[in-house]
Amino acid sequence: IDDNVGRVLEYLDEEGLTENTIVIYTSDQGFFLGEHGLFDKRFMYEESLRIPLLVRYPREIKAGSVNEDIVTNCDFAETFLDYADVVIPDDMQGRSLRPLLAGKTPADWPQSMYYRYWMHLAHFDVPAHIGIRTKRYKLIYYYGKPLGAKGAKAELTEPEWELFDLKDDPLEMNSVYKKPEYADIVGELKLKLIRLRKKLGDDKDGIVI
Repeated sequence: IDDNVGRVLEYLDEEGLTENTIVIYTSDQGFFLGEHGLFDKRFMYEESLRIPLLVRYPREIKAGSVNEDIVTNCDFAETFLDYADVVIPDDMQGRSLRPLLAGKTPADWPQSMYYRYWMHLAHFDVPAHIGIRTKRYKLIYYYGKPLGAKGAKAELTEPEWELFDLKDDPLEMNSVYKKPEYADIVGELKLKLIRLRKKLGDDKDGIVI
């Protein structure tokens, strides 16, 4: 893959097309190779939550620049449409990353993201869960029910919450959900999670937060 990406980039350079060509390198989400004792990719931990995203467009993007804002793959289609000067439909959930890539993050850019895996126990016994990630914290709720999702197993599992302080524990080795000093953070994140679910129309499933 690396060799052939290099061939594409070299061709663009040789043909004088580099300045006017957008090259985007990304993939499916990450995959556990033993981290947390896990295999597969469906948990909300960082190793599988993150995906690579590299973009080259010399006309607008400074070489070597890095953006730390929270984005999701739901933003990709809107980004492609924006660069192609196509109107973005109002019913799409994401936002174009074009201003971020140009180093101009909008003041109202989202400060959190919503995650959901709904096929309860269908793959490698991963329980269904929802969660919210901000730049510092991640709150995960394993709600333990199939809720009628196609492919989910009918077996129930014990509901459980996890909270990770990504600043102090970037590898997510110790949940601090039950620690008293994080009680206010838990409350704030639960409210944000409720708002995100409502905004995205994913709050009609009977999950009680």
